[in-house]
Amino acid sequence: MSKMEELLRQQEQIAAAIEAEVVRARDEAALGAAQGQYEMAVLMHFARGVPKNYPEAMKLYKLAAAQAHIGAQLNLGLMFENAQGASEDFVQALNWYKQAATHGNGEAQWRLGMLCEEGKGAKQDFQAAMQCYKMAAAHGLAEAQVAIGLMYENHRGVERDYAKAADWYKQAAAQGHLEAQTRLGQIYERGIDIKQDFAQAMHWFRSAADAGYTTAQLHVGLLYEHGQGVKEDVHEALRWFKLSAAKGNADAQTKMGFMYSNGRGVKQDYHQAMDWYRLAAEKDHAGALSNLGFMYEHGQGVEEDEPRALSYYARAAKKGDAYAIKNRDVLMAHRAEHEAHEAALEAQKAAQEAHKPTK
Repeated sequence: MSKMEELLRQQEQIAAAIEAEVVRARDEAALGAAQGQYEMAVLMHFARGVPKNYPEAMKLYKLAAAQAHIGAQLNLGLMFENAQGASEDFVQALNWYKQAATHGNGEAQWRLGMLCEEGKGAKQDFQAAMQCYKMAAAHGLAEAQVAIGLMYENHRGVERDYAKAADWYKQAAAQGHLEAQTRLGQIYERGIDIKQDFAQAMHWFRSAADAGYTTAQLHVGLLYEHGQGVKEDVHEALRWFKLSAAKGNADAQTKMGFMYSNGRGVKQDYHQAMDWYRLAAEKDHAGALSNLGFMYEHGQGVEEDEPRALSYYARAAKKGDAYAIKNRDVLMAHRAEHEAHEAALEAQKAAQEAHKPTK
């Protein structure tokens, strides 16, 4: 049997299995079995073997949920939260998550915590959110462990504590959670509340970076650029920046612009720098906007254009970029001085013309 024939045979087997699952779930749902109703709803909800049908999925979820089916209660919450089959309704989402959470469903506990933290469906309540997250984390749910870490890191209802955040991130990182690995790496990189450890930072960044997580790839590049935890290697840094930038990371795109603008690891190329800065500027990245302003002000890779430079500086300044604020103010003062000088020359010329003797 050729590889193509084997592939076709496997596809036929998969199609037959899906069809059998649809038939079984439909038959059980018709008999009023909660599990059958739930499974048929899932097939319609996520278009697995049948066309997507949110209204019918919601109807079946409700029938199953009325029989205390926990998965149906959870998925009803998802549908109301995401406006699938009904208008967005956080109150309804909160209600269904509560029912599933009461029965010990970890994902429902985590999602309930997010609604409490964000104040959706009820008044914002950080303590209730933390309680929900901890119940979900007790089930080993990595997303909940990350959520707790974020609350400690961002001072949400608890004192900011990077050491405690790191402890929670470690639990999720050990399960392969890429954001947790990256945030753990950042805490080791900064060394706040725990001992700074670039080797540990690189370990966790590489773990997430190798899996394609763009923020981690950026940080791997930064450690190589500055020789932190590894031997300084600007070419290796550039390779990681480019991997991240190619996937749309605005920080990495700005870094690529900087590398080309300053000839770091590559031949200086203002045109390439402009291309990378513009990609990041399209995402309204403050640093990229500021650097574009500088290049237009000084005619690097483009014709010198002070009005356009001021426009970019102004956009970056609105985002609080200190360099943009400084460069904008200096450029505006320079332009005002130049305009005043020109006005004085014009006035002097006019005065001279006025005192010329007449014939």
